[in-house]
Amino acid sequence: MRPRLTLAAMPATALRLALLYAAIFFVSGVQLPFGPVWLASRRLSAAEIGAVLAVGQWIKVAVNPLAGLMADRGRDQRRVMLVLSAATLAGFVLLLPARGFAMLLLLSAIAGASFSPLLPLSDAMTLAAAYAGRLDYGRVRLWGSLGFIGATLLAGRLLAGGDADVVLYLLIAGVLAILAGALLLPRAAPMARRPGHATWRNLLRPRFLAFLGTATAIQGSHGIYYAFGTLYWRSFGISDATIGLLWAEGVVAEIALFYWGAPFLRRFGPLGLLALGGGAGALRWTMTPLVAAVPLLALLQLLHALTFGAAHLGAMHYLARSIAPERTATAQAIYSATIGGIGPGFIMLGAGALYGAAGGMAYLSMAALAAIGAAAALILSATKS
Repeated sequence: MRPRLTLAAMPATALRLALLYAAIFFVSGVQLPFGPVWLASRRLSAAEIGAVLAVGQWIKVAVNPLAGLMADRGRDQRRVMLVLSAATLAGFVLLLPARGFAMLLLLSAIAGASFSPLLPLSDAMTLAAAYAGRLDYGRVRLWGSLGFIGATLLAGRLLAGGDADVVLYLLIAGVLAILAGALLLPRAAPMARRPGHATWRNLLRPRFLAFLGTATAIQGSHGIYYAFGTLYWRSFGISDATIGLLWAEGVVAEIALFYWGAPFLRRFGPLGLLALGGGAGALRWTMTPLVAAVPLLALLQLLHALTFGAAHLGAMHYLARSIAPERTATAQAIYSATIGGIGPGFIMLGAGALYGAAGGMAYLSMAALAAIGAAAALILSATKS
């Protein structure tokens, strides 16, 4: 019998994690598409917006591994997540009266530093439960994507013709939901220990570092889309409500990949899914600046199932299969810091200048980056561990 996509049908552990994912991605679903719109409303230039976003990415490099190390050593991931959620809430509240580039940069960095470790810690808990046979990672993770969709649709509708501060109000509401979700978590994360795995050595191997570079190139190729996708679509007259639908559509495609991803994983393997995501990215970002009609953009948005969904699923299972369980949270945090910090930090910094100079044609640089990632994934797949 086919499993149902309902919360009521889920076991308790999966249900709690699903609710937490939904809350975390509600925040992302507001922040990614509409955060730059809010920054623009505070009279920041494209280069300044790019700098704010870049610093938010770079700060993950230090914060995420530290949070992961704390969780791995103490095993009480719930407490770590509660502290991080409270700090994120304080950062967003303080942004309400903030003005000026320096203050917005500082407070955005504080909020980003607190928020960014929440997802890798959640992934570590979920993958541990998945490999203990308690749940299917993809079918729990997709509830995060549903939260993202709800956020983009709600924010797009509320923002249309309204005050840009609605973005911050929604972010604050989302973080309150994260706090509630973290309170429901067990005090210790489920750990599925497997013998025969190295610990820190696995995190320092050249092959693992090459994997990080590959995943960074593929996920980093979304940089222009994440930073300036909404502003770009606005520039040729697409409404905020329609933009919200376009963002949501991409995530619906991602959800489908997560729900039916197990056969793809068996067919292609983790690195094959990464290569598939990179190849789809090369196509998607090449075509994006060449089309302006909403129906054609909607077709391109379906590729998000591969450019993000397949690449993410492949990366998560690569980590689960190659890293010792007692280092799972640290490995997840290092992965998140790399693909969401080091690489995207430089990409976001350049994205502002690229978009300011070339507009939509800046997407072509992202197509090249995705192609490089696809080639690297194929090379890794063809070589022995």
